[in-house]
Amino acid sequence: MKAFFCCCRCFTRTQLPGADPTRNRSLIGEEGEMGVSEMVKKENGDYVNSKDGAGSSSDSTSGILKNHDFSRGLESWHANCCRGFVVSCAVDHPEGMYDKPVGGYAVCTDRRESWQGLEQDITSKVSPGVAYTVSANVGASGPSDGHTDILATLKLECQNAATQYVFVGRCSVSKGRWGKLDGTFTLSSVPDRVVFYLEGPPPGVDLLVQHVIISRPCPIETGAAGLKDGDDNIILNPNFEDGTNNWTGRNCPVARYESMADGKVLPQTGKYFAAATQRTQDWNGIQQEITGRVQRKLAYEVTALVRINGAANATIRATLYVRLADSREQYVGIANVQATAENWVQLQGRFLLNPSPLTVMVYLEGPPAGIDILVNSFVVKHAAKVPPSPPPVIENPNYGVNILQNAALTDGTNSWTPLGNCTLSVATGSPRILPPAARDSVGAHARLNGNYILVTNRTQTWNGPSQMITDKVKLFLTYQVSAWVRAGRGGSGPQNVGVALSVDGQWVNGGQAEIEDDLWHEISGSFRIEKQPAREVMVYVQGPVSGVDLMVAGLQIFAVDRAARFRHLKKQTEKMRKRDVVLKFTGPGASGVAGTFVKVRQTQNSFPFGTMISRMNIDNEDFVDFFTKNFSWAVFGNELKWYWTESQRGSFNYRDADELVELCDAQGISLRGHCIFWEVVDVVQQWVRLLSDSDLAAAVQSRLTGLLGRYKGKFKHYDVNNEMLHGSFFQSRLGKDVRASMFKTAAQLDPSATLFVNDYHVEDGADTRSTPEKYIAQILDLQEQGAPVGGIGVQGHIDFPVGPIISLALDKLGILGLPIWFTELDVSSVNEHVRAEDLEVMMREIFAHPAVEGIVLWGFWELFMSRDNAHLVNAEGEVNEAGKRYLALRQEWMTNAHGHIDQEIEFGFRGFQGAYEVQIVVNSKKIKKTFMVDKGDSPALITIDL
Repeated sequence: MKAFFCCCRCFTRTQLPGADPTRNRSLIGEEGEMGVSEMVKKENGDYVNSKDGAGSSSDSTSGILKNHDFSRGLESWHANCCRGFVVSCAVDHPEGMYDKPVGGYAVCTDRRESWQGLEQDITSKVSPGVAYTVSANVGASGPSDGHTDILATLKLECQNAATQYVFVGRCSVSKGRWGKLDGTFTLSSVPDRVVFYLEGPPPGVDLLVQHVIISRPCPIETGAAGLKDGDDNIILNPNFEDGTNNWTGRNCPVARYESMADGKVLPQTGKYFAAATQRTQDWNGIQQEITGRVQRKLAYEVTALVRINGAANATIRATLYVRLADSREQYVGIANVQATAENWVQLQGRFLLNPSPLTVMVYLEGPPAGIDILVNSFVVKHAAKVPPSPPPVIENPNYGVNILQNAALTDGTNSWTPLGNCTLSVATGSPRILPPAARDSVGAHARLNGNYILVTNRTQTWNGPSQMITDKVKLFLTYQVSAWVRAGRGGSGPQNVGVALSVDGQWVNGGQAEIEDDLWHEISGSFRIEKQPAREVMVYVQGPVSGVDLMVAGLQIFAVDRAARFRHLKKQTEKMRKRDVVLKFTGPGASGVAGTFVKVRQTQNSFPFGTMISRMNIDNEDFVDFFTKNFSWAVFGNELKWYWTESQRGSFNYRDADELVELCDAQGISLRGHCIFWEVVDVVQQWVRLLSDSDLAAAVQSRLTGLLGRYKGKFKHYDVNNEMLHGSFFQSRLGKDVRASMFKTAAQLDPSATLFVNDYHVEDGADTRSTPEKYIAQILDLQEQGAPVGGIGVQGHIDFPVGPIISLALDKLGILGLPIWFTELDVSSVNEHVRAEDLEVMMREIFAHPAVEGIVLWGFWELFMSRDNAHLVNAEGEVNEAGKRYLALRQEWMTNAHGHIDQEIEFGFRGFQGAYEVQIVVNSKKIKKTFMVDKGDSPALITIDL
């Protein structure tokens, strides 16, 4: 959860169990709740170097591996579940086919599984944030004909967590030839154990390794890769060549060093580094004032080489401190990195200064008291503009065509593989129609044949049917996932069943369903891959506990034809959001205006479009200009939340919210109040958590009275208790009735406000905790307790939107008859064109659905969003492709009409609901009148008095 501009969700990630000698390593996946683009992203570890460990091999190029060339036999190496030995340069391998290497080479033989090979523990040799390079000469010998793949892999083991496997590199070798395997890896953190190993050839084929080297990047020379002290660096004395001039300690001493820890800590670049020592608070550190050298409304990039002393690892943060003329202080988080005592790591981030400050300081902080912060180089430069990615070219997308082989199971279980220790068979008796969301996507289709995969003898939750689809998936194409699933008897309580993908071992959510009966249930989800897989993409179905049979029918994965869906939505929008209008002109002389030219222009669509804003934003006049021109509603990112208004008990901060309310009032912008309470314990401030139950009840009442009393009549909506499907802090402490009580009290304190529930993943099939059915049950339960629930908030933090899935969820929620709002909408993609298309999917679905009454985006300005690559406007004010799409849609949903007044002294048109201006010229006089078109099915007859 981000402290600044946070959305209302945080992700958790779990992992599938690790490999064992009975399991094929190539089938291992990772389980979590992130999109593909997030899961494959690695921490930047450039420009990091450390001293080689003890016991390294014969020369300085051996890197971190011991005995890299097997000159000392298999010392430091382990043959994993197979037999290993070393062939010296004087002896040929038994087949005698290989060119004789300069030294010896290792052989792994008697291999019974593809994952068996050669490994070495490198736990003590690797550091987080470091980019390591792998280079090896490898070969294969045995019965295999043609080419054989050899892979380099990392095995990451953590106590009380599942083993994770990280793909490093691969090469294809032919019989009798050495091959060159190259790869790289970076670890964001170091687990309890890190094992590097080589694997891959089929069983029975020997794995040969001549040498393997894992090396760190070379030390950075001054001036390399952006660390040069150039004229564009606004930091003075960035490499400490002038001692600590221009640097000060933030409530702690700082000094320059050539080395520390008896010479074990040396600078990575240049001759010196600085250290902040004797730190007594986590905010103590090293700082430099950059007032006058940093310009407002320009994006800056911060790059620093950092390290710690006094602990194994700790987080270092770069922060911007800003003091304004009105004595206000702002703290802007720039970046953070996991630093260690062993190596220098690179910290990198960006910031934007909005106000005109009295003072600006940039500083490093973060580790607990007593840990030294070391910095070797510090650079702050104007961030270079990155050109946008071109629109992806997707050839032969084959929309609506299932990419799975033998999906109908007419050829038994061919093309399907059991994932783990389980048995697959084909049975009959499943539904013969596609699930609803799939039907809406593919249109006309053949009925299902009733066949299903029966999975028995399951020993793990992840056991189920799987199929490789590596060559079937196209980059940047959004795929819909659909299936019927059912669980057998034997489990206690509801069973969670999901369709998942393993992309190079990284888990991707394809949709989930919770099953607690003996019926077939629909799974509906989606995914997209935006980076070329290095190895493989596998789809599999998993979920019930071990021992419970799994049934899967009609599994479909197909590309979504968004253009066709848009055509349908335009027709739906025409019906839902427009109305026939007849302007009847009256008054003296009206009879003489027949045949007169008339022009109608819509000035405001009545459908609300809003955005999240922050107090920091409104110091930027460019931000305010875009905001006020293009949005009619606003919600505050943090400024109304309890942890912001009362971070310390009895110490209140309403100043930020007051100023945002003042701006919106002046601009006629309506307000959503987000949020009175937040049910998720992780975001409840510490002092509230520590209260006794009686004191907590009193604090809840005080919060309601203070907030709603202060802003009575100002906020049209309130999210009363945020994310009640995902948290239970207040309910667990104060009882079930507390939620309804919050609603009742809020309604008494501000009767004019509509009170909302608000939650995430309701619309995308990605989370069994927040299905439409569970949301409906929660709302009905609150209403039965007398809670005046007036609206349904669907947050809309969505990864790969598919129209029919969203529409079906809204259909279900719509049965309650309450207004639905998308309250925190954002979409994310590195490619601006894909992001724009995702945004269009969401906006068209929302605007076309009769139950939805408003859209609020969760921000639009770069560096002030809760998710990366979600912005519509770049940091320095340039509207990107997503922003252009937003503006184009808003323009599309405005009506302009013109023509001549008929003999009945009327002019008719069909237009969107909202405010209009009509203009005619009578007797050389231009007359302008305004009118409103409200909702309604029959034509609106509007009198225009001339």
